[in-house]
Amino acid sequence: MIAETQKDAQAKMQQAVDFAREDLASIRTGRAHPAMFNRIQAEYYGAPTPLQQLATFTSTDPRSLLITPFDRSAITAIEKAIRDADLGVNPGNDGNSIRIVMPQLTEERRKEYIKMARSKAEEARVVIRNVRRHALDQLKKLEKDSEIGEDDLVRAEKAMDASTKKFVDSIDEILKNKETELSEV
Repeated sequence: MIAETQKDAQAKMQQAVDFAREDLASIRTGRAHPAMFNRIQAEYYGAPTPLQQLATFTSTDPRSLLITPFDRSAITAIEKAIRDADLGVNPGNDGNSIRIVMPQLTEERRKEYIKMARSKAEEARVVIRNVRRHALDQLKKLEKDSEIGEDDLVRAEKAMDASTKKFVDSIDEILKNKETELSEV
């Protein structure tokens, strides 16, 4: 029972870390990278479709990205989706592909993005702490129902605390890397 609860909690904590990593990757920096477009969907034959399923992404240099659709008829839908996503970029269409050049970030905009990254990281930390709290509640209920002993509960709480610290530290590391990336000129 204890191992099952801990394993379930760790899996949920890992999901929170993965989501935070993906969420922070979507914050744009001065560099062009395909992760910025992970959450964007384009209308394709009447259904919202993720851009990764519609095109290939090639980074031609640090500040530009070339998006080549698999189906040329989807190029206008992809271009519209990028424009509507409010990424602060203006896609250029040459008929076969879409070129995106990332403008330089102003100092003020960098600070806004850092603040946004910190709030997203804090949300992930809260999710991890909530998972911990829920798992501890389950363990205390097991102890109350006399399915586990008090010593087992104390050991399980210490293990949950260690897991929580490990996952929160990984969120902090991801945030630190993103802040460094955003601070580079």
